[in-house]
Amino acid sequence: MTLSLSLRCFLSFACVATTVAAIGCSDPGSSTTTTGRSGGSGGSGSGGGTTGGNGGSGATGGSTGGSGGSTGGTGGTGGASGGSGGATGGTGGSTGGTAGTAGKGGSGGTAGSGGSTGGSAGSGGGMDAGAGRGGGGSAGSAGAGGTSGAAGSGGSAGTGGSGGTGTDAGGGTCMPGDGGTSKFSFFATSLVAMRRVSGSEKGFGGDLRFGKADGLSGADEICRVIADYAFPGAGCKQWRAFLSVTKGPGGTQVNAIDRVGAGPWYDRLGRVVAMNKAGLQQTRPQGADPAIINDLPNEDGVPNHAPDSNGMQVDNHDFLTGSDTMGNLYTSGLSGTCQDWTSAVGTGGKPRCGHTWPRGTQSWISILDEAGCAPGVNIVEMGGPNPNDPTVGSGGGYGGIYCFALTP
Repeated sequence: MTLSLSLRCFLSFACVATTVAAIGCSDPGSSTTTTGRSGGSGGSGSGGGTTGGNGGSGATGGSTGGSGGSTGGTGGTGGASGGSGGATGGTGGSTGGTAGTAGKGGSGGTAGSGGSTGGSAGSGGGMDAGAGRGGGGSAGSAGAGGTSGAAGSGGSAGTGGSGGTGTDAGGGTCMPGDGGTSKFSFFATSLVAMRRVSGSEKGFGGDLRFGKADGLSGADEICRVIADYAFPGAGCKQWRAFLSVTKGPGGTQVNAIDRVGAGPWYDRLGRVVAMNKAGLQQTRPQGADPAIINDLPNEDGVPNHAPDSNGMQVDNHDFLTGSDTMGNLYTSGLSGTCQDWTSAVGTGGKPRCGHTWPRGTQSWISILDEAGCAPGVNIVEMGGPNPNDPTVGSGGGYGGIYCFALTP
């Protein structure tokens, strides 16, 4: 009877020990994430088994490194060895496993590696965007009697940000694939654009300084602003107004033909205007696309004679140049250039003009003198320049100018 009772007690004790050991070996703390999160809590070892229960695994560090695993598992009480600490911390287990009371001390949780890569720098954030930085894992603390967790490795450096958008001296925005890299390199300024940029329904008149020290520099800026508005990014290019003056910024005569580069030039839609200077020095630009040779287009690529969507033709072809048919200064006096494009007074001169579209065979550079230098718009057919209306638009126009980019 005594032997039987002892045997039953032994078997009951073994069953309980086996059950407890099985519970102690479960791993509820392990998890895997794509972004760093807190490590899972270590599983607690239970007493009575051959060995203490192993602690749960902490979460593996995500792309930017997770926070440390909480605490490694507690070793089993009375077991042969204490429970080991959490298998893996996040960025380093915060503490290693606690040693079993009677067994061998649990080893500390191994620190998780840091995020694989740091955050990428934002694109367009500037010309010198820095690389992102990976977070370093912290070392796990030693458990009682255990070993310290290894430090997590730092994340690798993030990818450097792409360079910011550049600008030219005039402040034009340069963006790959847009107007800054297109062939767009010629236009005749539209009435809509001249009104918008000047801030006046009558336009600029003969004063084209536009906040600059001289008429040529101001006219160049007018061209650049209109080009960039029509085709964002085109303002990156160096734009030049086709104008002659008796005294330029350097104090000497400047001829329009010498200001525009070597060619070729294309309109807003990529059509050829002329291939070289010799082509420009013809009555109509030699080699120009047939669709535009006798009706030079504005900044939107629309032939100037009928610029509106209604298709109605208007009398608007008088364009300021101050030049003869070869593109050189028309006269040594200041009258033909409205005082070198600084006067908006009717009596400031009679500026030399060309025709964007001809009546018969007429030069696009030089055909007549307007009645005066005052601002004014006249796009209704009323004959030639009217002495009683001394404006830049008196004979059919609004004081428009031709604009060329030095390179297509």
